[in-house]
Amino acid sequence: MEKTCIIYGSSTGTCQAIAENIAGKLGVGAADVLDVSSIDASTPDAYTNLILGTSTWGAGELQDDWYDGLEALKQANLAGKTIALFGCGDSESYGDTFCSAIGEIYNALKDCGAKFVGAVSTDGYTYDDSAAVVDGCFVGLALDDVNEPDKTDCRIDAWLESIKNSL
Repeated sequence: MEKTCIIYGSSTGTCQAIAENIAGKLGVGAADVLDVSSIDASTPDAYTNLILGTSTWGAGELQDDWYDGLEALKQANLAGKTIALFGCGDSESYGDTFCSAIGEIYNALKDCGAKFVGAVSTDGYTYDDSAAVVDGCFVGLALDDVNEPDKTDCRIDAWLESIKNSL
């Protein structure tokens, strides 16, 4: 596996815990884990792979720290890098914007020259709408650790299995 960085934004600690869980499943030393509030445009230079994670707030918005983080990433040279996305959401209370924030990250970076991996089928999810769905799949791993915590580990495992050969 090439040098990998997991960058997350977390207000309540859930997205941070998931980022750390993903890092642990990748193996000791396989990935650095950074809070998005600590990155700048030069951060991606040290990595071949970026795994970006955010929670979704309000009417489908990014976690607050991601606004500056996304600007930093848009200024970075991401050409030739591999990017995978994951997001946390609440499919019951916010079923009309479930994990939409990962769609915001995807839309902001999709033309940056990076290769996106890790799209996930919407099968098995219950929600009304999501800006993270493109061509019938989530643009990354969608997790509802609030209402479906029993599915989180299995979904992470399946997702990592699907992207590990790309990292």
